[in-house]
Amino acid sequence: MQALIRIVFSVSIIIVFCLSVVNASEIPNIAMLSFISDKVIHALIYFYLTLLGLFSRFNTSELSMVIIIFMFGFIIEVIHYFHPYRYFEYFDLLANLIGVTIALQIFRLKN
Repeated sequence: MQALIRIVFSVSIIIVFCLSVVNASEIPNIAMLSFISDKVIHALIYFYLTLLGLFSRFNTSELSMVIIIFMFGFIIEVIHYFHPYRYFEYFDLLANLIGVTIALQIFRLKN
């Protein structure tokens, strides 16, 4: 089961990265998102990635996994700064942090 979770985690990271670097207009319905719904989606995506990462039980601490996933989001935002059709947004980072933090708390309550 753990191997399956690791595969899903790895594929999810690749999908999130690919969707994050393509032109936003190439993603269906992305232009229709409001500011709030965009941030909710960010929080949900990083919540999902963090839970998968924590349940994957890689040879790293919980805190390290959370930092790695948050830094993944930070690197994507830096790429957005240089991307001609994307924008660096501090609120995206905040939404990512909220998703990561909630996932960590739920994981700790479960274990």
